Amino acid sequence: MIKKGKRRDVQRYQCAACGASFQSKRRKQKLLNKIQKEYIFGRQTAKILGEKYHRNRKWILQQLKEVNVDDDKIINISPRSIVVVADATFFSRSDGMLIFREPNLKQNLIWKEIYVETAGQYEQLKLELESKGFTIKAVVLDGRPGIRDVFRGIPAQMCQFHQVAIIRRYLTSRPKLEAAKELMIIAKQLTKSDEKYFSELLIAWYEKWQEFLKEKTINPFTNRWFYTHKRLRAAFRSLKNNLPYLFTYQKYPELRMPNTTNSLDGYISALKNFLNVHRGQNRNSRNKIICQILKK
Repeated sequence: MIKKGKRRDVQRYQCAACGASFQSKRRKQKLLNKIQKEYIFGRQTAKILGEKYHRNRKWILQQLKEVNVDDDKIINISPRSIVVVADATFFSRSDGMLIFREPNLKQNLIWKEIYVETAGQYEQLKLELESKGFTIKAVVLDGRPGIRDVFRGIPAQMCQFHQVAIIRRYLTSRPKLEAAKELMIIAKQLTKSDEKYFSELLIAWYEKWQEFLKEKTINPFTNRWFYTHKRLRAAFRSLKNNLPYLFTYQKYPELRMPNTTNSLDGYISALKNFLNVHRGQNRNSRNKIICQILKK
């Protein structure tokens, strides 16, 4: 058997005995995988790839449809004890992806297409990981209500950057009240503090401003009252309630927990950049690209 040239960039062979010519079936799959890799990770358009392989755009898109993609949405690594960074991202109002990532291995472990972010979705992925033999020794979350209950009994770290973002959402990035300015300064100390020091800052702030926080305003039409500085109160309450989970990574240094979800957030940002190159994909084609990126 000898090599007998190429046809459309696919190697052909000839039998030296009978003269029959053929091409390896695996060669076509290798070509399809190569086209897909250039399309996704090389950020090439179908038109550019068509010019490269001397075909038209429709032929390239047809080849991409024929690429075999493993539907198993769990990474192929041996079961072990893991730290999980869990978060969801949405591409539209009811179209998202929930992802569990191991920050120390720098690998995405498992993911699931979701329509709404609920505790049940997190629990389903957690149980699936555990059924595969993995042991979750710690988890890092973004602070969404109800999600920590799914990981009850497991050390949980709330992302410190998400906490600062919550405070910024309540107070704005340029608060006008003096009390709000001071609370924002304290919140920005979060990543540079330990639990004892940060608690002391919060207690001192509350003792100084507690009477200000109790101020009430009466609605002249209904004669009912409400707290005048309710957004400031909400910001303080958020820090106070989440305080037990903001420094978990310092309590368990042997677990090598990150203090933020940046490992996953950065990956999600890169994922969306890849998808933006190929805007207009239908849902199935886009999810095929997402799976390929997440498995890399």
